[in-house]
Amino acid sequence: MTSLPEDSDSTGPASESEVDEAEKIVCARCGTTATGPRPTWTCSVENGTRQYFCDDCARTHLRAIEGRLDSAWW
Repeated sequence: MTSLPEDSDSTGPASESEVDEAEKIVCARCGTTATGPRPTWTCSVENGTRQYFCDDCARTHLRAIEGRLDSAWW
């Protein structure tokens, strides 16, 4: 028998604020904190760590990102 996702016995976070606090996204370059829903920022995995870059930093360093240079070289 198949059940709908709403029928699941598992419970998620108690409120949206708990989700927001757990998933705060900060730009690894300039320190800007994302507000509102999950942003469409650039994500890079460097040395096994996921790093996010805001739109402004991503645009400024687009060539370095496309060249796959680590952010330490920017």
